Amino acid sequence: MPSPALTPAQAAEAQALADASRAATDAEIEELARTLVTTDDRHLFGATEFKVRDLAHKIAAKAFQQHLARKKAATRGPA
Repeated sequence: MPSPALTPAQAAEAQALADASRAATDAEIEELARTLVTTDDRHLFGATEFKVRDLAHKIAAKAFQQHLARKKAATRGPA
């Protein structure tokens, strides 16, 4: 599915969210890479597949958290 066209403001927001998500998920991405590099092809599925899937879900959850935190901060009124 192709990505929708973004306005300049949306493109800037998407870039900021991508940067924040990368920073928040660095440990999970590192663990995912280490897991794949240390697993031989015969054992990629089964337990390794579930570990990688779990890490992918953690990465997605952190991206959602970053998105929601940005939305919440953007809608706060004056104190």
